[in-house]
Amino acid sequence: MERVCTDCGRTYPLEGPWRCACGSPLDLRGLPDLPAQPPEIDRDSGLWACEGFLPVEPLVTLGEGWTPLIDAGEDGVQYKLEQLFPTGSFKDRGAAVVLSHALDRGADRVIEDSSGNAGLAIATYAARAGIDAEIFVPVDAKPGKLRAIERTGAALRRIDGDREAVTQACIDAVEAGDGYYASHAWEPMFLAGTATFALEVAAQRGWEAPDAVVTPLGHGTLFLGASRGFDRLQRAGWIDDVPRLFGIQASGVAPITAARGNDRDAERNNLADGIQIAEPVRGDGILDAIEASGGDAVAVTAAETAAGHERLLGEGLDLDPTSATALAGLERLREQGVIAADSDVVVPLTGRNRSV
Repeated sequence: MERVCTDCGRTYPLEGPWRCACGSPLDLRGLPDLPAQPPEIDRDSGLWACEGFLPVEPLVTLGEGWTPLIDAGEDGVQYKLEQLFPTGSFKDRGAAVVLSHALDRGADRVIEDSSGNAGLAIATYAARAGIDAEIFVPVDAKPGKLRAIERTGAALRRIDGDREAVTQACIDAVEAGDGYYASHAWEPMFLAGTATFALEVAAQRGWEAPDAVVTPLGHGTLFLGASRGFDRLQRAGWIDDVPRLFGIQASGVAPITAARGNDRDAERNNLADGIQIAEPVRGDGILDAIEASGGDAVAVTAAETAAGHERLLGEGLDLDPTSATALAGLERLREQGVIAADSDVVVPLTGRNRSV
């Protein structure tokens, strides 16, 4: 296996840099071919339930994986309960793989920038691995998320400015040689981890993919992982079709939606703080995945997010409001006729409520 630039095609060894010399993100190339038929799944092995699906051995794990897939309060919709991961979000999928890779390459310190959930996941798995962690966060990040990160023993760096300023401060530290950049946005190992979402959904549905998957969309780590995972399963013949992929963004900070010509003249949706990414690192890849699957991206307002959140609470699901954007987006897509009323849809509920 090797790393390959998503733009210029330059290749690097698996233990290579966190981005290409041209400045573009890297992907993994040379993942092993899957067998012609799905093997027996060992769910006790968590994310590593399917031999050969992940590019590293499980050197760091908290038993993550196989979150429940349940029927929603609406016909044809299923929720995948990603908030039940050890740290309360789907980011554990990527963190377990990234920290296993970090440990394998001999790292003794990791650095990450995050608005909350990714930072908590990296900090938690670093603690499990016995590796120091420093997490760069916005000064206005939710206090509950910051306290959770601090409890892992990680160093917390509060940065003034927008989300891009936080990332730049972190990159400056990485360039100064302060540690391994365990970035959920840049490190392709993270996407290898989130691809297990597709494996689990397909296996839990008897190797029949849904018609559509609707996810919150910021940096797109779950969206792109799902795209890569379903594509790999389809190429192996384990599923017949790749589902249409829909990304739901926060109004006022919706670059992918704007690029698709679906932008809305609406105020900034500050309820969905977890996806307020103005310049996603892998924006071109997200757009390619949308096009390849026949999906789309739309933005939802704070009012729509709040309504989705109330609906989830009414179904017994207390989640981070960012999770509710996917449900709100599904409602808009159905109203527009983009997703038919009789379509079979999976909605990941991406994070636990840490508002206090």
